[in-house]
Amino acid sequence: MEASVIEVERILSYGFIDRKLLEEALTHSSSTGVSYERLEFVGDHIIGLAISKHLFLAYPQLDPGQLSDLLDVNVSKEKLARVAIHRGLHRFIRQSFSSELRDQIELFEKAVTLEKYPVGIHGGSVGAPKVLSDIVESIAAAAYFDLGFDLEKFWEKFRVILEPIVTPGDLEQQPHPVKELYKICQKMGKLLKIKSERKETDSIAYVFVDGKFIASASSDKKDLAKLEAAKIALDTLAPLPPPTSTRPSITDMQLRAKQKLNELCQNKKWPKPEYSKAKVSGPPHEKRFVCSVKITIEEEEGVFVLTNGCEKSKLKDAENSAASMMLITLLGV
Repeated sequence: MEASVIEVERILSYGFIDRKLLEEALTHSSSTGVSYERLEFVGDHIIGLAISKHLFLAYPQLDPGQLSDLLDVNVSKEKLARVAIHRGLHRFIRQSFSSELRDQIELFEKAVTLEKYPVGIHGGSVGAPKVLSDIVESIAAAAYFDLGFDLEKFWEKFRVILEPIVTPGDLEQQPHPVKELYKICQKMGKLLKIKSERKETDSIAYVFVDGKFIASASSDKKDLAKLEAAKIALDTLAPLPPPTSTRPSITDMQLRAKQKLNELCQNKKWPKPEYSKAKVSGPPHEKRFVCSVKITIEEEEGVFVLTNGCEKSKLKDAENSAASMMLITLLGV
């Protein structure tokens, strides 16, 4: 165990004052001794806090939603698992893994070595075993404790391990495939639906646009199947022309969406949709609006659904956009 601790200290370029912290951080529950689970719990939050602070200071122009998207990809299980592989931390876990888990780690490692950044920031074709992100979080907590709970010192020491930090430019270069697919279909005036089903050990995702089958993909994890199917669909839809004059315009689609949402609430005997301004920006003569719409499903239980639309120059258009997003949420269209 001491050899593993020394090697991890070399990777971190940091010598622990209390090496027992690092020993615990490297001990999986399948082995003997105190496992890293409690440290992992803390490490999850410490990494999130440190990266949140970094993003807040580094990108003052970003709004909360953009900061949230950046944080999500930087602290995701997929991102941290790749950190474990790239830094070789997984080789020093004290464990008695099952052969199945060993095979999963080996398969993921092979897939990651073939990736080129920023490919993989949303996940790849092979799902990341949770133990890989766990080990990064537990080591992070051990370092944080050993540094006297000093967040500044922790970030100074641990940032290099987490690099490359995903930037706004990376997200612009590789937006989330599922979100991008919904965005493109909405701009083209097309209706998108993604269906999933489980067949034995695999989950299969199917993409339909205007009722027409576009793409499918399978994976052992539902989210990854959906992700891969969206990537294929994006490549397929890329050459498609925008809607012709015979198709409804985006504005017409959104106007119908607001009307359709009202009809849905009437049919379900729900209260009328409640629209409100979620965000107002710009000078008085060029204001931009983001509206939200709230649907109360069970009044007595206080159950409701709330979604935001896209930013628009007119309040009416912003409400229509919110209605479109609500229909997607409720109906999957």
